[in-house]
Order: sequence, then C-alpha cells, then structure tokens
Amino acid sequence: MAENIELLEQDEKELFEHLRIEVDKGQALLRIDKFLMNRVENASRNKIQNAIDTGSVLVNGNEVKSSYRVRPLDIITVVLPDPPRDTEVYPEDIPLNIVFEDDDILIVNKVAGMVVHPGFNNYTGTLVNALTFHLNQLPTMPGNTGRPGLVHRIDKDTSGLLVIAKSEYAMTHLAKQFYDHSIHRKYVALVWGDLREDGTITGYIGRHLKDRRIMDMYDAPENGRWSVTHYKIIERLGYVTLVECELETGRTHQIRTHFQSIGHPLFNDAAYGGEKIKKGTVFTKYKQFVDNCFQLLPRQALHAKSLGFIHPRTKELVSFEVPMPEDFRQGLEKWRAYSNTFSTHNE
Repeated sequence: MAENIELLEQDEKELFEHLRIEVDKGQALLRIDKFLMNRVENASRNKIQNAIDTGSVLVNGNEVKSSYRVRPLDIITVVLPDPPRDTEVYPEDIPLNIVFEDDDILIVNKVAGMVVHPGFNNYTGTLVNALTFHLNQLPTMPGNTGRPGLVHRIDKDTSGLLVIAKSEYAMTHLAKQFYDHSIHRKYVALVWGDLREDGTITGYIGRHLKDRRIMDMYDAPENGRWSVTHYKIIERLGYVTLVECELETGRTHQIRTHFQSIGHPLFNDAAYGGEKIKKGTVFTKYKQFVDNCFQLLPRQALHAKSLGFIHPRTKELVSFEVPMPEDFRQGLEKWRAYSNTFSTHNE
C-alpha cells in the first residue's frame, strides 16, 4: 500500500489507491495475475482476475489484461471506488516482554497468539499496537504502511524474538541486513517423525494454489521465492524430533512449509497437517497421550530462540537468546517421559 493514499481520477469517477507495488529491477517476465497471486496476501485467483477484468489493476497508470507480463521497475496499482480502511495504528496498553532496548532498537520476546501487525481480521491487539503505546513514534518505510518499526515478523502462533527499529536510520540499516540474509536467526521446532540426520531444505516457496492462507513448495522460480533452511537434530524422541533451524532466507511460513514438504510437519501445526497423529501406534492410550500434548502445546511447536545482527549504531555484532516458553517446554517434557517409557518397555 502506498505510504500516502492517493486519490486517482479515471473515467470521471473517484478511484482510491489500495495497493502500490514497485517491481524489483531483477524481476523476470511473469504474467500479472501470477505475479499478484505471489505478492498479495489472502487474494484468490478469482478476485485478482475480476480486478484485472474490471480495470482496477493499473500498470504505469494504464489498464492491462491478465496476459500482460510484469517487467522490471513497473509500477502496479490496484484502484477501487471505495477508500481503503483506516490504516492508522492506535496505541494499546498491552504488556510486552522487552529483552533489550536502547535509542536505536528494541528486542521483544513475542508470546504465541499475538499477531505482529494489524491486518485483515486483526486490526487491534497486535504487537504494533503495543509498540505504538510503548514508544512515542516508530519509523516507517515505503510500502510498510501500518507496520511501523517492523523489519521482519514471525507468525501469530510462533513465539520468540523480534527486533524493532526505533529510528529511520536503524530501520534502513536492519532492512539491508535482512535483504542481504546476514541476520543470524535460529529456531527450535518439534516435528513429527524420527529424523535420522542433520540436513538442508531448499526450494521455491509461493502461495498455495487452492488455499491462499498457506504456502507451498515449487520447482520453478516463477511460482515462488528461493528459500533455504538448515537444520540439526537436538533430540530424537521416537515419534517426534526436536530440531534447531537456521534460516538462510526468511520467507512466509518457511520452516512450517519446508518440514511439511519432507513429510515431517511441525507438531500441532493445523495449517500444515501437524494437528493430526502423523507417526506412532494405533493404541487408544497413545491417541489420548497425543491429545494431551496438543492441549499442553495448543499451537505449532515453533520458537524463535536467537537473533544476531550488526547493531546499526555501534556496528558491533549483538546476539540475543530466549528460552522456550512454558507451553513448549511442558509439551516437550511430556514427550520425553513417553519416549523414556517406550524405550524401557522395548529393551
């Protein structure tokens, strides 16, 4: 969305700009309908097609057809007769777990269940609402309307570390590090199945063709963006494995999509099939045990445990780490107890 909402005139009718995308200079030629499906969250193929057919999608100020191929440096806008929803972020007095703060950055340990920034169906109660209350003013960047201070994010039901920029200088400096993939990020995840060795998962991640709320893996670059996750085994617990993941790239739902793609979805990840029993026995007691684990850990078992980067002001490497939250720890302990009992019975 443009930093300032522009009022456009077309065919003597008022049209309001709802979305503005400046295409990267390295963008390969790609049909505009496919391009928008990869870039616009919660947009179905039908909605995009209808918007193009009704002249609501403009490229460099001109209407285009679905067959138009997006070119480097194109300016794509979506215009509609109704003004967009108020994008102002209102401060809310929501407690924050602040790990570190100085004049340039803020490190927050986000709880599971908190949405990072306002968006569709989540306009209040977000981390950004809390940050706006805590700080007098947060910087924004072009294309970042409604997300002041944010240079990255983690999913609603993922817990762990986020860095917030408190100045425009810090925001630009941190954004460049994320763009260069020089930020060090490690996650812990509990995945279904008995992984035998460390590994790396790669592939192109893009929106799922049938369910736009989730992501999928593709073989071709026109369907998504390149992604790399390195993982190593921390603890094998029979039917589940605790792993540490290091991100080389930072795509939407990257870890969740990657492990689902190799047949090891995250434990209790409802969006990617992990909320069902994927490994184990057919005994009723085992099913009851897993259900109890789901209740203890009622979300995907993923925690952003560490974050390292070059401080914008001091130019020194800074690193932060937080322990697992209580729900993750309790779920893991229950699996450890079960694994020990299972191993004893089979000796």
